[in-house]
Parts: sequence; structure tokens; C-alpha cells
Amino acid sequence: MDLQTTIYLVVGLSFALYIGIAIWARAGSTSEFYVAGGGVGPRVNGMATAADWMSAASFISMAGLISNMGYGGGLFLMGWTGGYVLLALLLAPYLRKFGKFTVPQFIGDRYYSQTASTVAVLCLLVASLTYIIGQMTGVGVAFSRFLGVSSDTGIYVGMAIVFTYAVFGGMKGITYTQVAQYVVLIFAYTIPAIFISMQLTGNPIPQLGLGSDMTGSDISLLQKLDQVVVELGFGQYTTTTAGSTLNMFVYTLSLMIGTAGLPHVIMRFFTVPSVHAARLSAGWALVFIAILYTTAPAVAGMAKMNLIGTVNTAVASNGDLYAAESSLKYEERPDWMKRWEVTGLLKFEDKNGDGRIQYYNDKSKSEEAKAKAEAAGWKGNELSVNADIIVLANPEIALLPNWVIALVAAGGLAAALSTAAGLLLAISSAISHDLVKGVFNPNISEKGELMAGKVAMSVSIVVAGYLGLNPPGFAAGTVALAFGIAASSLFPAIMMGIFSKKMNKEGAIAGMLSGLFITLFYVFAHKGIFFIKGTEYLDLIGGANSFFGITPEAFGAIGALVNFGVAFLVDRFTKEPPEHIQHLVESVRTPRGAKAVDGRH
Repeated sequence: MDLQTTIYLVVGLSFALYIGIAIWARAGSTSEFYVAGGGVGPRVNGMATAADWMSAASFISMAGLISNMGYGGGLFLMGWTGGYVLLALLLAPYLRKFGKFTVPQFIGDRYYSQTASTVAVLCLLVASLTYIIGQMTGVGVAFSRFLGVSSDTGIYVGMAIVFTYAVFGGMKGITYTQVAQYVVLIFAYTIPAIFISMQLTGNPIPQLGLGSDMTGSDISLLQKLDQVVVELGFGQYTTTTAGSTLNMFVYTLSLMIGTAGLPHVIMRFFTVPSVHAARLSAGWALVFIAILYTTAPAVAGMAKMNLIGTVNTAVASNGDLYAAESSLKYEERPDWMKRWEVTGLLKFEDKNGDGRIQYYNDKSKSEEAKAKAEAAGWKGNELSVNADIIVLANPEIALLPNWVIALVAAGGLAAALSTAAGLLLAISSAISHDLVKGVFNPNISEKGELMAGKVAMSVSIVVAGYLGLNPPGFAAGTVALAFGIAASSLFPAIMMGIFSKKMNKEGAIAGMLSGLFITLFYVFAHKGIFFIKGTEYLDLIGGANSFFGITPEAFGAIGALVNFGVAFLVDRFTKEPPEHIQHLVESVRTPRGAKAVDGRH
């Protein structure tokens, strides 16, 4: 069976599985639509949480980022996994004790204010819509390559699939669909890694293979990779950092608290029957997540080794990387390069007209590397590889069987669709439950609220699809901004709501708005969203990365500090919360048992 037919078959079967599960587990009540009836077991919820949390960014982009950045890319591993631990230990059990449907509902009740709930909805929508752009983009990338359609067509198909199982199934359908998606994505991620680890090192365990000696050599894979990238003028793979040490620290912190503040992940802990089950499901989710996250560095390193070995043929033969014949002839490039060139995510420009692909670092600080490259006729790097293709192209680069390539295609789509569904449910729940029922029509019937939830979900899918087709400049290509927005707005309000019984509504509202505003201001000033006549965007903040060298994607942690600071300052000069709210906070902080999740105010 040829490759394209195999891909159609495997991806088609996975889609049929998701739709079949959604029909079987369709929601019949608001409780099933919002929290799957509150009766999901810890293992099942742990697996669904892992799929919900491991988005296209984790499956498609993370290993690519590590591959490009080397050691500096480890901040994504530390930030995202650290954030999940933070969520599991500090937030999930207490929010489950509270017994409500959504994060804005918790904030509205805890801060005894409909305004606080509405502000939380605003923060949730900004963070979730920014995040979902990355998921729809991931769907488009995977479809455009593997199904031979345009990226736009891929997004339309993805919208249709999510609509089918999310609108009718709600949280109940999404939960069991995400279990299936986790199984698909984890096999799709680990099986190619095992094959490639065996090829390069003879060790079937990728995590160990990364540090093992290469086959037929007495040098480890990481040592060899360090040698090769330095010779090509790049920074040493195992030591290069992401900007300054301060920026790397703040970036990691922003991803951590942003992860803990993402509403679609928090909602998963409302689906279990008890606080004890919430703790257990958090533990299981961490185990399921660790399988992929411990494999990612190996995938990144091995993919980079294979990519460089393909383009610079001297790597495999231990020859001179700068010899004229060491670079791959463009006309002899492998089929996988031809297939990815069509997507525009891999590009070649023959700057010196020699018909060879010369892959050396344009920004090299090594004069020796530059001199060697120029002696070989080099006039600038001729190959551009988008980080998003590293995982998807990895089995093709390694010449693995067609069924493995098809499995990776299904896995990439599963990762993007699972998180997109969770985000869409968080958005629709905020609109139908917190705005329609909480603000505009408190007396709406359960049937009416369920219909409002489905309509909100449908509209959200259309909006998400539009943003995927027309990504705004400030968010295109990254989900880190979504984590920064969640970090600066929702996380502090939730933390203070649980651990500070004296925090009042005025402080929480002022904190959320100030954290959100300053983060968006810093991001937009970098990305050129302000339209002030005669003013350069970066003049507004004093230049690029002007705040101690911190990049926009890392600024969420600074926004969170502003949120905390403003909240406590305003709280100091305003009236403290009512007595019954302070007792409520004390009871939530002692999570021995829990209310049934009924969502009532």
C-alpha cells in the first residue's frame, strides 16, 4: 500500500473512532455537557487531561523548538510540566471542593461579584482564543502535508470533526474522545522515537538513547551533535540558552503559572466525583504526560542529527563538512524534502548557484566557521526549516515504514483536535453558563441552557476556524502568549481566592484588569498593533525587550506580579470580604470531601 493511501486509511479510522465515541457518549443534561456528570474515574480523567493538556504545541512544536534551540528549549519542558504540578498541588483539589462548573463561576462566587465573574470571562476568552489559534494552525499544517490538501481546507475539515463530537457530546463526549486521542498521539510519538533510537544508537529506549554511543562509534549522540552544530557555526547544542538567564527564568515561570491558570485544564478536575479522585487523576495525568515529555528531548536531538546528516552528507562519513561535495545536491534531495517543500514550511534558496544545499549558520560568531564556509563557496544559509515540521517529518527523514508516518499524521491531528475541543468547551461554558445564565437570564431552564451551550460551542468553532485561517499578527505561530495572558490575569485571582481569605472583590477585579492590560500592552507594542500617528510601536516601551531584556512571550510572569501587587494594594484601602466569604475560603482550603458538581450559585 502506498504512503498516501496508508495515511488516508489511518487518519480516517481515527476520525471514525472519535465520532463514534461522541455519538455513544452524547450529553443529555447541563451537568453532562459541562462536567461529564461529575462521575469520571481518576485513570480515565488522567488520560483525558493529558490529551487535553498536550496540545499541538506539545506534540508538533515542542520537539522542534528544542531541536532548533538546544538546551534553551528545555524551558518549555520545565515550564509546562512544572505548571501542571503547580495546578495539581495548589489548585485542582480546592477548586474541586468548591463544586462549580467553571473558573469564572468560582471567581464570581468567591469574590461575591458578578463583575468579577464577567472580568474573568473576558480574561478566559482572550487567553483561550489566542491559544486556539495555535491548535487550528497545527491542524492546517498536518492536513496540508499528509492529506494533500491546502492548509485552509485542513482547518475546515478539523472544524467539522470537532463540531461533530464537541457540540453533541459536550464534556462527556470530549472526555472519552480525548482518551482515544491520547492513545493515538502517544503511540504516534513514541513508536518513531523507538525506531530512530535503535537506528542511531542501538538502544530501544529513546530517553537513554540520547546519551548513548552512536552505532559503530565510541562517541555519544549528544557529543557528536555538539561537534557537528559547532562546526556548522551554530551554538553548542547542550549549552545554548534562550536569551539571557533572566529571560529564560521568567519565560519558564510564565509558562508554569500560565499552565496552572488555563481554564480548559482546570475544568477537567470538575469531572471527577471527589477531592480524592481529583488528586488521583492529577497523579495519573502526570504519568501519562511524562511519557511524551521525557521522550521529546530525544526526538529533538535525533531529528536534528538526521536532518543535518541528510543535508551535510559528510556527517555520516565523518568527512569534511566544508568540502564542496559535502552538501547535498538539490536535484538529489530525498522525497520527504520534496513533499514538505510543497507546504512552504521547508525552503531552499540557491544563493551561490552551485546547485547544492549549503546549511551553515548566517549568524555564526565563529570566524573560523565562516571562513571555512566561504572557502566552500557559501554566500549565506540556503535552507529554512520550520520548527513545526520536525516531529511530523521525523519518520520520513529516518525512512521509516509508511504505517509509522501515517500514525504520526493521526497523532498530530489528535493532539491539536483534543486541545481545541477542551478550549472550545471552556469558551462555550463561559458564555452559556457564566454570561447567559449568570448575567443575562438567571431563570433560564436547563434545556435552554444546554441549547445555549451548544449554540455557543458552534459559534466558537466558527470563530476559532476564522482565526486559524486569518491569524492576527500578534499571535500567529505561538501559543506562549496564551500562557502569558492566563498567567497575568486568571492565575493570581484563583490563587488569592483560595489562599487569602481577606482578598476582596475590588482587589481581585483591579488585579485581573491591570495584569491583563500590561501584558497585552507589552505584547502589542512589540507586534505593532498600536496605531498612533507619528509614533513607532516600540517607542511606547523604550525599544525591543526593553524591560530587562524580557521577551513578549515571557512577560506573563511580570504581568502576574503586577496583578498581585495591584490586588493587595487596592485590597488594603477597601472593605474586607463579608464574614461568610471568609468562612467559605477556610472550608475550601480543607478539602475533606466535596459537594456534588451541580453548578448552582
